[in-house]
Amino acid sequence: MSSRRVASSLVLEIGGLILLLLPAGCAGLGKPLEPPRITLSNVRFEEPKALETVLQIELRVFNTNDVPIKMKGLDCDLELNGKRFAEGVSSVDKEIPALGTTTVPVTLYSSVVDLFRGIVSLQKTEKLKFGVSGRLHLEGGFLMPSVIPFKAEEELSPEGLEKQRGAF
Repeated sequence: MSSRRVASSLVLEIGGLILLLLPAGCAGLGKPLEPPRITLSNVRFEEPKALETVLQIELRVFNTNDVPIKMKGLDCDLELNGKRFAEGVSSVDKEIPALGTTTVPVTLYSSVVDLFRGIVSLQKTEKLKFGVSGRLHLEGGFLMPSVIPFKAEEELSPEGLEKQRGAF
């Protein structure tokens, strides 16, 4: 009986110690993980087919945290003037350094219907609005999310497009 009491007492003491140290350990981990910022870096049309167009894009991922982020992949949609234009996924095993950036290639697919919708919407507007949204899939772990949503939007006017062409 006494060895049973000693064991129970020991379990209670260890449990109490864990409960006391747990908040201090979490506080020692620092601030919560900030979601990475993502921008569209490049777009290139690859393979036009009868019912589908393949695009290759590059996304720039900014890690503003003071710890590296281990990325497993991402899924995303590309919008043109508020309409879904293309979608895709990428399996990428990459580490984004602390306070650093990296580019991630993604293959996107656009149906003929989405492609024509995008072209028609271009004729009705003076500005080109494009956006990319999706989810970044991370390795995850203790107190680290495994999926982080993202959204980035840009806008170009015809004048801005001409200035960018002149710069190259």
